[in-house]
Order: sequence, then C-alpha cells, then structure tokens
Amino acid sequence: MVTTSLPSAGFSITIRMAVTADASSIGRLTTCVGEAGAIVTALDVVDSDPGRVLVDLTCDTADAGHADQVVKQLEDQDGVDVRKVSDRTFLLHLGGKIEVSSKVAMRNRDELSRAYTPGVARVCMAIAANPADARRLTIKRNTVAVVSDGSAVLGLGNIGPAAAMPVMEGKAALFKRFGGVDAWPVVLDTQDTDEIVSIVKAIAPAYGGINLEDIAAPRCFEIEMRLREMLDIPVFHDDQHGTAICVLAALTNALRVVGKSLADVKVVVSGAGAAGTAIMKLLLRQGVGDIIAYDRDGALHRGMPDLNPTWQWLAENTNRDDYQGDLPGAIVGADVFIGVSAPNLLTGDDIARMADKSIVFALANPDPEVDPRQARKHAAVFATGRSDQPNQINNVLAFPGVFRGMLDASAHEFTEDMALAAARAIADVVGEDKLNPTVIIPSVFDSRVTPAVAAAIRAAVKGAPPPTNPSAAPAPEMRDAPDGTF
Repeated sequence: MVTTSLPSAGFSITIRMAVTADASSIGRLTTCVGEAGAIVTALDVVDSDPGRVLVDLTCDTADAGHADQVVKQLEDQDGVDVRKVSDRTFLLHLGGKIEVSSKVAMRNRDELSRAYTPGVARVCMAIAANPADARRLTIKRNTVAVVSDGSAVLGLGNIGPAAAMPVMEGKAALFKRFGGVDAWPVVLDTQDTDEIVSIVKAIAPAYGGINLEDIAAPRCFEIEMRLREMLDIPVFHDDQHGTAICVLAALTNALRVVGKSLADVKVVVSGAGAAGTAIMKLLLRQGVGDIIAYDRDGALHRGMPDLNPTWQWLAENTNRDDYQGDLPGAIVGADVFIGVSAPNLLTGDDIARMADKSIVFALANPDPEVDPRQARKHAAVFATGRSDQPNQINNVLAFPGVFRGMLDASAHEFTEDMALAAARAIADVVGEDKLNPTVIIPSVFDSRVTPAVAAAIRAAVKGAPPPTNPSAAPAPEMRDAPDGTF
C-alpha cells in the first residue's frame, strides 16, 4: 500500500495476535507491517504455549484508513489470528487527561480545621478586606482558565464545546507540564459574543489569567478586546499571540540561516484569520519589508469591497504593490511563505518560483499547505506545525512561559512588548552556534525555553526594554487596528 502521509504516533495502534510458534513467525509480522507502510515501534510477547505465541505489536500508521489496511494485511497472513486492535490515542484519552489533586493532606482534625472551617473563615475575611490578597492566598496565584466555544478547533472547524474538550484538556496538561501552571478547561455552550464576554467576566475572580482558545475569527478579536478592557488579569488568545510569537521566533532564526534581513524580505501569509492576522501585525511592528495577506476571497488589497474591519486594516497596511492574483502567483519572488490556512494549496513547483534561499512555514495541521517532501527540494528552510517533522513551530514554546512570567509578576495585562520579548527569548535559546536549516526553533522539550520566556515576560512587566531584532527597520506608519490586537 502506498500512503500519501507519513506514519505518526497520532495514529499508533497496538495489535494483539496469536501466531504459530515457529522460528520465523514474528519476523513475518514485522515484515508485513513494514510492507504495508507502517513503522513498528514495539513488539512484546504476552503469552505462549507449545503451538502458539501471543504477541502485542505496536506500530505508527498514517491515518485511520491506513491502520485498517495494516490490520487487514496481517489478518491475511497464514497462521495469524488477530484478537484485538487498540487505538493508542483513544486509550490515552479514556477518562480525560487531567485531574485535581489537593496540596493539603488533611490527615487529621487539626489540618481540617485550618484548611476548612473554622480557620478558613479568617482567610475569607482577609480577602474581603483586601481583594488583592486573592492572588496570594488562593489558587488565583497560579491558575488559568482555558476558554473555548468550540467554534474553530484545530483544523476541524466548528465542532462545538463537548468535542473541543480533548483539546482544552491537552492545553491544560501542557500548561502544567511545561510551565507549572494550573489550568482548567472552560468550554461554553454558546457562540454569542456578548454571552461569552459576560460569562468570562463573571468567572474571572477565580483565575490569574484567561487563555482564549479555538474561538473563530472575527468574533475572537472583539471578545479579546472587550475582556482586556474589563478585567484586571491578562487575557491571551493563544491562536493569535502564541502563534505569532513562535512564528516570529522561528523566522528570526531562519533569516539568520539564509543571511537576510526582516526589513528586506517579502512575506506571503496564507490565512487571514486569528493566527494569520496576529502574525502579520507582529511582523509589521518589527519592520518587515512587505506582506501579502491571502485568504478565501483572494489577496487582500486596497479597494477590495465588503471587508470586515480587521481585513480592511490589513488591506490598508499590507500588499504594497496591490497584488490581486492567486496564491501561487503571490509567492513568485517572495522570500517567505507562512501558511496558517488549509492543506495542499501549493506544489513543489510553486515553491521553486520563490526567491533564492526561500523560507517556507507550512503550518496547517495535520496536513500542511504544501507536501514537505516537495517543498524541501526548493526551500532553504522549511517548517511545519507537525511533531513528526523537523522545525516544528508549536505554541507550547510560548504560552507556558508567557503565563508563567505573567503570573509570577502579577501582571494585569498582556502587551506587545511581552510578545516581542518572548519571541526573542525563544529564538535565542537555539544559539548562533546551533543554527542550521533543520534547527531554527528549540524543541518543545527543551527545558530552557519556559524559564527563558518567563524571565523575558517578567522583565517586560517591570518595564525593561523588550529585546528587538537589530536588523529590523523601524515599523511603518500604521493606523490603529480596530480589534485591539498588535
């Protein structure tokens, strides 16, 4: 079987089989799986008798259909009896991925009296007298709400709050794993802007920060702007600012690799939703040479009719030459392509028409805008959002450290200076001596990232000048964005 996608741990399966107890039986299993295009990652003998061996074979496949095909090819082998197939991703999600644990043991009456009644009343009254003490004496000190209405989940679209829960749980788990931040999913069974704002405002006293997640554009812009005005805690829309921070960090290093300056490059961004808009605004603030914003209706340009306020702003502040053609035409001669849109929009031949030493960030998940194998034939630097590819641009590089720093500093808002500082901190973790075309961004498991980002955020909260790219030109004159984003 020929697969169009590469095998991934996201489609890992474990197959329990009984096979004949001869010297070559297990070898035949691994050969069969390899010929089917999957990758064997583990093989365990569970049980045996004189005539049979019970085996658990674990392998990575490309997608659900490919997994079914692998199983069928094993079933067709002589002497193989497939007993059970387990999808390891679904197994990991059984019962959810997070839980609440108490920091207080409450082993005896003495501890109970201090943690709860009557002693807790004293702490309640102290907070009533000085509400700011809630940051010191409650979970507010280290807790973030991960808020979603399920309207723009990953690349899956508007699938609703219940279906969004696995993503929000995962986000909370990442907060804890990488930043030591306690986060909790808050999924809302409404997509009404006023109602979302009202609900988040009402629950805010329990949290030290709000992380908006997977809320569709342009509604997400208004929700963020209104909450930022209402609340005295940071409001951070990760799809916007987390993505923009990581892209700027990766682009900073990619430009170092190819020897180009941000002020001199032409960038094409496919996708003018939440992520694409924030990316473009942060690049504009850093003094990028020129940007063409492309979405379903084409390249955003001056005079384009019926634009929402955000797209109108982009049309007026990008696309210097007023390009109005298609996406393949837009990237002709471009130095950088950044995709945050949809799969398979470009071909390797399209990438070949970009400028010399081109940079391609194809970040649509799970399938990027261009086949990585084709793009790498022509691009000097290539990155995706996938964990099974080099140069993974993943928001987990940013949001744990951003919130760790904001919580540590008791920040009341998230600012552009913080975004710039975080991007520089992530880029600098790699180090000039480590940079090459396949290493422009740290690993998500690099233990230096979160502390570096948190330190940069704390400095920005205190008013220290944010790190800047010395090669960037001053930002161009721009009208204020209508949605309050950077």
